[in-house]
Amino acid sequence: MSKPEVSSVHQALRKGFKTVESNQQVWRSVLAECDPLMVSLGNLAEQSRALSRIHIANTPLRHFPDLEERLGFKLSLATDTVLLRLHEKMSSLQSVRDAISNQVVLVVQLYEQNTDSLDVLTVTERSPITPSIADMLEWLQDAERHYRQQFLKRKTLLQMLRADNLSLLESAPNRWKSLESPSAEDGITDSLCKVSFFVDSE
Repeated sequence: MSKPEVSSVHQALRKGFKTVESNQQVWRSVLAECDPLMVSLGNLAEQSRALSRIHIANTPLRHFPDLEERLGFKLSLATDTVLLRLHEKMSSLQSVRDAISNQVVLVVQLYEQNTDSLDVLTVTERSPITPSIADMLEWLQDAERHYRQQFLKRKTLLQMLRADNLSLLESAPNRWKSLESPSAEDGITDSLCKVSFFVDSE
């Protein structure tokens, strides 16, 4: 295991896992910031729906001119503001996806460039503190796939949402919640635990 090629791949793998670990924390933080925004969207949609059902002309508020239009405009503006903030959060999620994808691509490319020098025994060999190269490559690619797919699903949902589509806005919080994949996140955390000694052993 003293081959220069092995050391080179190991170094790239360490960098890959460090990138996943730091960006996993960012990803979780951004999603935590998105949750109350999604709840706000649902609440604003419910308020807009309620406003559309009320005939203000038949209430004591009829003496306030253009009240219904002004309330509708205010709710629409608030909805657009929340949607804008969510799109800003998506930029942060995209940065996480790109950072992980770019790093994993580099690791895979380096591995492929050295496959002639890395026989099956070397690639599958493991020790108490060092998982096999094959396992670590698979774990990195699983993480990359997870964040890529998660980003795409969340981006697609956000692109569907508009201030004038109350049904979609009302269902948005639950649909956003349904995109969560705790088993995949747990798998990534488990992989990071498995490589912790390896990453720190450089």
